[in-house]
Amino acid sequence: MREATAADAGAIADMVRARSAWLSVRGLGECADMAEEYGSQAGNPAFPVWVLEHESDGVVGCTTHFGNEALPPWGFTEEERAESTLFLATTFTRPNPHRLGRLIAWWSLDHAAQQGLRRVRRGTGQEQLSRYYQEAQGWDLVRVAERHGAKVFMLQREAERVPGIADMMAGRDL
Repeated sequence: MREATAADAGAIADMVRARSAWLSVRGLGECADMAEEYGSQAGNPAFPVWVLEHESDGVVGCTTHFGNEALPPWGFTEEERAESTLFLATTFTRPNPHRLGRLIAWWSLDHAAQQGLRRVRRGTGQEQLSRYYQEAQGWDLVRVAERHGAKVFMLQREAERVPGIADMMAGRDL
């Protein structure tokens, strides 16, 4: 994982379009219309984007890390927003069999713990994705909020060091 630069914009947009096509085939929605916007966030100081880069395949994943000030007031209480938190937003991976999204989440948990943060939080508008985060990745559902007439599932985990994360990131222990 490394911080994204403006040079990553095209690769991120291509990855979002590939994920959108994968989601569409499965009836899980689409996000291709946002690909250019997400790509343009790379290198923008207002959007702390990180990319997962493979030595031969290039950018294969990305996520954005915000502080607790970015926690939406409609999704988290005032007390929750006051805690030292890393907020994951716009996590995407190229469709793959290696669960790269889980790897990005684990890296984020470890990264937050190294920074002395207490929790990592995230939200999703997809109930199926929320269940996956809970069942396969150990996230706790905090609440289901409503935003613009749609359900948003707010989740969290304690920030924690992840033993062996360096080897996992290097592909030696997937």
